[in-house]
Amino acid sequence: MDGTDSVTDSSTLEPGYDTALPATPIVYFAEAPITHMDLSLVDLSPVPDGGTATQAFANTVETARQAEALGYRRFWVAEHHGRADSIAGTTPEVLLGHLAAETDSIRLGSGAVLLNHYSPFKVAEAFGVLDALAPGRIDAGLGRANGSPAADRALGTRRRVQNPDEDHEQKIEAVVNHLYDDYPDDHAYSDLTIPRSDGDPPVPWVLGSSPSSAAIAGELGLAYCFAAFIRPGFAAHSVEAYRDQFELSGLAGGLEEPRAMIAVNAVCGETDEEAARLRAVAEATFARIQRGAGGRPETVQDAIDELGGVPDPTPATLDDDEWPRSISGGPDTLAGLLDQLAERVGADEVMIQGGAPDHDRTLRSHELLADGVGL
Repeated sequence: MDGTDSVTDSSTLEPGYDTALPATPIVYFAEAPITHMDLSLVDLSPVPDGGTATQAFANTVETARQAEALGYRRFWVAEHHGRADSIAGTTPEVLLGHLAAETDSIRLGSGAVLLNHYSPFKVAEAFGVLDALAPGRIDAGLGRANGSPAADRALGTRRRVQNPDEDHEQKIEAVVNHLYDDYPDDHAYSDLTIPRSDGDPPVPWVLGSSPSSAAIAGELGLAYCFAAFIRPGFAAHSVEAYRDQFELSGLAGGLEEPRAMIAVNAVCGETDEEAARLRAVAEATFARIQRGAGGRPETVQDAIDELGGVPDPTPATLDDDEWPRSISGGPDTLAGLLDQLAERVGADEVMIQGGAPDHDRTLRSHELLADGVGL
């Protein structure tokens, strides 16, 4: 999940993947009860300036280990294609297998696997392997997004289908049926098996950035994560649509009640002013995207120069209709901002997409935020 394409809803999907109602009694999934605001991280495996994917993945491992030590609830990794010179995370199911060996207790997941590129059965097999490697710790974050025309062509992805929402919903349902071995006995796929542990199966999450993805999550009775760093203006409407549409769908892996998470681009500094300075990189990157340019500034100072000055600190109290694409603050300020945004939409959990300009400052940002929230 990132600020450009990994959970957007402008996807094209392969139609016609067969699904059916489950044949066995439904067991609804319930995670441990929430006693405070849970905080999680999503990592893009950015390639350091002048570095390689090897260094990017080593940084991701270090970030995951730190997140586990600090008490973050889950650690997800993203999927992007055709930009490996700047973002190394192309294959979450591979990277998660390595992270499973490098961590002990934190939940691991995809933010997201882009279903429009793949067979649901193959996706379910990959997450079955991950479940066997890290029993009871895997989240199957399922999204959709187009890349560039060349990347989609290389992946064999159809960019236009007649009903993308219906196709996406069918693919999600198929993944879940495979994960929970829940096809009826007379279904063509009933004899297909996937690797699995003896613990809880991977937990399915629907990821998106529009009310249409929210409605799909609600109709299927699954957990939902909204990418507020992509379309912050849609956050309240989308989470409301999710809760309005939520129902006990009869789908294995479904929830007894809605569970919503918002993903926010945020950076924490020692002070509000320092954090605003660090946020300049995220702000300049967003500005480049709006201009149709790519990449991100190499240094904080380069970002400040592009913006024409240091961004103002994010106000400690946001107006009711204010939802910045990126936020920043010292530990107490940022913790308060996350509380405000989560309360505004009734989110159970917040996921941070880091806005810090480099690996060391990312680690420090996560440490300061954990202290501010009280993990």
